[in-house]
Amino acid sequence: MAMLLNPLDRRHRLRYDIPVVPGAFPLVGHLPAIVCDLPRLLRRAERMLGSHFWLDFGPAGHLMTCMDPDAFALLRHRDVSSALIEEIAPELLGGTLVVQDGDAHRQARDAIKAAFLPKGLTQAGIGDLFAPVIRARVQAWRDRGDVTILRETGDLMLKLIFSLMGIPAQDLPGWHRKYRQLLQLIVAPRVDLPGLPLRRGRAARDWIDAQLRQFVRDARARAARTGLINDMVSAFDRSDDALSDDVLVANIRVLLLAGHDTTASTMAWMVIELARQPVLWDALVEEAQRVGAVPTQHADLAQCPVAEALFRETLRMHPSVTLLPRRALQELQLGQRRIPAGTDLCIPLLHFSTSALLHEAPDQFRLERWLQRTEPIRPVDMLQFGSGPHVCIGYHLVWLELVQFCIALALTMHKARVRPRLLSGVEKGRRYYPTAHPSMTIRIGFS
Repeated sequence: MAMLLNPLDRRHRLRYDIPVVPGAFPLVGHLPAIVCDLPRLLRRAERMLGSHFWLDFGPAGHLMTCMDPDAFALLRHRDVSSALIEEIAPELLGGTLVVQDGDAHRQARDAIKAAFLPKGLTQAGIGDLFAPVIRARVQAWRDRGDVTILRETGDLMLKLIFSLMGIPAQDLPGWHRKYRQLLQLIVAPRVDLPGLPLRRGRAARDWIDAQLRQFVRDARARAARTGLINDMVSAFDRSDDALSDDVLVANIRVLLLAGHDTTASTMAWMVIELARQPVLWDALVEEAQRVGAVPTQHADLAQCPVAEALFRETLRMHPSVTLLPRRALQELQLGQRRIPAGTDLCIPLLHFSTSALLHEAPDQFRLERWLQRTEPIRPVDMLQFGSGPHVCIGYHLVWLELVQFCIALALTMHKARVRPRLLSGVEKGRRYYPTAHPSMTIRIGFS
């Protein structure tokens, strides 16, 4: 932690009577510690300064961070806005569901949400589409014997998303290349010159948007076809509110982005936990053998409680979204503090997902907390998908594909009489922001 904070910045300063965490660097603020060691940074700041403090996000400015459980309720608060996200990532998220509030958000969401509910996913045949893709990938892992897990889950997720969108196999290399360039917009310096990341990222975004507009035209020309994109277009066209195709295209692009990095990280952590806890693997194999096949509909998921518990506990212990930015539109009461209108806020989801106030034995990976529960799933139990009007529209899709993955992995590896084993350390190289993921170098063997 010492190397990630600025030793020359030891001043104890206040902003609006709330302390600023010392140790910020010029230009980048606390970003080195936020990216590489966020859990320790949050614990250290809470121990030194209390439950309310400012973190410096460099180009994004200071965000007031609250460790009080009241902060989670901000996701449902009518006087809290998502507009700050657009200011942080305008090139990627501008004009999308993620950054909109009020009527604009409701209109766009209402137009497409039916396609993402279990009934819509079943009618579109998403589970049947995904199952052979997942099986083929885990069979390739078995044949190779060991893999760099995050790279592999990232490639698998792209293949699933591209199959969802109906992209022909021969076009996949070009899409892969453009997608990697698009991701540069997340961290690109605001310098628009030929050859620099901002220019390349914008060009990739424009190329992807042009392809998506063609998908929309094709869906309208062949209205009888089924599939998630076709269903989104049909629902969009049937909606009561007139929305432009730019809105539809931007939100399909967000589906591409949101469904890739975060889900690939969760999938990788699932394999890592199965590799380092043999008892989890044995329980999953027993369930997979009983089920006998990869589930393809949400109605089948009730037969896979161990796989579902693995999905939920992995999200809790290893959240891929660790921090959510918001803005207070009016003065708020947050814990024991009054927060002025206009304050930029940081909601530390990572803290809440591993808080002893909200979870028993939060540092232990326990499937039993899901298998033995009798009460319904709470909003805080699925905080990785948000809460309130901005709850993630892809929740049911991710739930389906990750349970499918678990069952396919267990069936394939057990048939070959092998199991996952860790071939490298886990802690070094983890990242926590802008999305969290395990080290890019972690290798998993199957032996």
